[in-house]
Amino acid sequence: MYPSIDKVLNIIPSKYQLVYVVAKRAHQMKETKHYQLPQKEYKSTKDIGKALEEVSENLIHVID
Repeated sequence: MYPSIDKVLNIIPSKYQLVYVVAKRAHQMKETKHYQLPQKEYKSTKDIGKALEEVSENLIHVID
């Protein structure tokens, strides 16, 4: 599975917050068709996987 759960939990330390952020971003992708990376750079085909990849690449920042 890409990205590694350990890597993304180093970026967003709470697994509950990670689920919330990734689900929200995946929903945004579905609605707006806006992606942070070019389509061919994603390894995942589904929006939820693409959102995880964006977190892993540190493209999504969580403000407390």
